[in-house]
Amino acid sequence: MDDDITIRPLRPQEIQIAVDWAAAEGWNPGLADSACFGAVDPGGFLVAEADGAPAAVISVVNYDTRFAFLGFYIVRPDLRGRGIGLRLWRAGLAHAGARTIGLDGVLAQQANYARQGFVFAHRNIRFAGTPGPGDAGATVDLAEVAFEAVAASDAQVFPAPRAAFLKAWLTAPGHAGRAVLRAGRLAAWGVARPARAGWKIGPLVAEDEGAAESVFGALRAAAGSAPVVLDVPEPNAGALALARRHGLAPVFETARMYTGSIRPVALQRVYGVTSFELG
Repeated sequence: MDDDITIRPLRPQEIQIAVDWAAAEGWNPGLADSACFGAVDPGGFLVAEADGAPAAVISVVNYDTRFAFLGFYIVRPDLRGRGIGLRLWRAGLAHAGARTIGLDGVLAQQANYARQGFVFAHRNIRFAGTPGPGDAGATVDLAEVAFEAVAASDAQVFPAPRAAFLKAWLTAPGHAGRAVLRAGRLAAWGVARPARAGWKIGPLVAEDEGAAESVFGALRAAAGSAPVVLDVPEPNAGALALARRHGLAPVFETARMYTGSIRPVALQRVYGVTSFELG
């Protein structure tokens, strides 16, 4: 194990390091992800440095006093196996304190996470492909919907309030948001964002499959002819059906895992996960 390792928070402008490393690992981050992720918890992105250069990164973002989410756990390939990642992992968990921590674990690491106290909750399946043309006709611009209504809907499907993140996500350059209103009430909403390759759709939240279909079609229209990615919680059969109906195919999966209890979330309303890195 290296003794000359320093661990410190990444400065806001340095979060792009973690995003670029994620891109190198094939995670295909969104083009505006670094600015949005940094809006949540300024101390939640950590770097381990060896000889003054980044050796490993991790994010453990504290959303409130009870819940944190872990992501971006990457050790530089040429420095793996030297204990640097473990030291950074422990520093990240220490940042979360007594909070319940969530993560989306890749298959190869799930046993390791289980040994660290993370318990399997459900699978998330990444679908990707190039659907047919979309149609925004049955939707409205998400910017026309009161932010309080969006935040209230999000609170039903996420384990903690995340107003700062949502505001950044909804207004980031290049992001497109659409919504379905029924009798003036928010029935479904979602965001699509340009990524290193194609577009990613998430979150996609809806009270039923029909409303989700309308928002998906509108977000597909915003993406033009580019391929799209949709991350779907496996327990939501309607979301799986929506992805397959549009010709998307499973390409990757994660396990959503938690170290403790979380407040109830309505997975049947989640048709697209926001991000594997921040939940």
